[in-house]
Amino acid sequence: MNLKNILRNLGPGPLVAAAFIGPGTVTVCTLAGANFGFSLIWAMVLSIVATVILQEISGRIGIITGSDLSALLRNQTERPVFRIFSMILVLMAIVLGNAAYESGNISGANLGLAFYWEAPTLQISNHELQSGNFLLGIFSFLLLWTGSFKTLERILVALVILMSLAFMITAALTKPDLSSLLSGFIPSWNEEEMPTLVALIGTTVVPYNLFLYASLVNKQWKSPSDLPSMRRDISISVILGGVVSMAIVIVGASNTSSEITSAIDVSKGLESVFGSFAGYMMGFGLLAAGLTSALTAPLAAGFVVCGIMGWDQEIKSTPMRITMAVIVGLGLFFSSLGIKPVQLITLAQLANGILLPLISGWIIWIAAQHGVLGKYKNTPLATGIAIFIWLITLVLGVKSVGTVFGWF
Repeated sequence: MNLKNILRNLGPGPLVAAAFIGPGTVTVCTLAGANFGFSLIWAMVLSIVATVILQEISGRIGIITGSDLSALLRNQTERPVFRIFSMILVLMAIVLGNAAYESGNISGANLGLAFYWEAPTLQISNHELQSGNFLLGIFSFLLLWTGSFKTLERILVALVILMSLAFMITAALTKPDLSSLLSGFIPSWNEEEMPTLVALIGTTVVPYNLFLYASLVNKQWKSPSDLPSMRRDISISVILGGVVSMAIVIVGASNTSSEITSAIDVSKGLESVFGSFAGYMMGFGLLAAGLTSALTAPLAAGFVVCGIMGWDQEIKSTPMRITMAVIVGLGLFFSSLGIKPVQLITLAQLANGILLPLISGWIIWIAAQHGVLGKYKNTPLATGIAIFIWLITLVLGVKSVGTVFGWF
């Protein structure tokens, strides 16, 4: 199968890659490389495997049941207390979390844009309006408001491909030592690396992506015979996303900046060694990462909110448009006015820390039920592997909650 056919047969998988490679991922991977070199590359491999397994389950549930995860959660009648608690938790985590992340997505895209054009800062009363954030937020909002799903999908796929090329070309320019790079695939860690290790896995295994993919597969595939296509779609997309994340780690390890706090610092360090081209490539990668995540975060929130409430999930429906507008609007508000929503992000971290093991455990349980998936349910071996992945998400969740309360 040639590249053209592969691209033609890809489904919504690239949107999952677009969702988890945002400015947060770029920054975490940059700092992992800058602080620890290639030693945590193996953590990216683990996160890729975990993400493929969980996303395959969510995609399989979507195709076999013909329903998305939020609708399944709403229609669960056996455990009404669990159902109500889960619905409230999911709504809180998705709306709160995605609004906070949208702020970071827009701000990150603006940092990338600054490599090419420094948008003016406007003084309004006692606040500074970041016009670049405002313009990017409005651009994202208009694409979501007016674009059909297929148009949106094509834009995101194009951005993901260009972003991937930008980061991989930049990584190649650094000419990493091959033996040191390969040694990074061997698992090893120490106490100092643990927070970064948890952050690397946590930026890839994202709770709302499980809802997003289960919702999107129904727009592309309807029959169990499409399962191989779905598996190929999500595997190629997540592996590509993982390779991009590894490329960012490699770039981070090649920094020459005296102080590294973000991807921008590494870009400046690259310019001093490789010229402005590397910096421009890194800047474009950050711009694309911010834009793709700025589109997928409101889209995912719309699917989840409308699914749980039983509203129309068509992208042009009024409930979807209102939900997406709320997420983009909140993100735009915080980012344009330069407000750092620390409390909002802390609450989002707490909610998602609880949500990740809860939702991953729930879909693993559904995947093992013959009454739901019939002959397409997980085998005992697949369930065992999935439970191991769930234990990883549990550790991530405990770590996330513990960070909020200062336990760690």
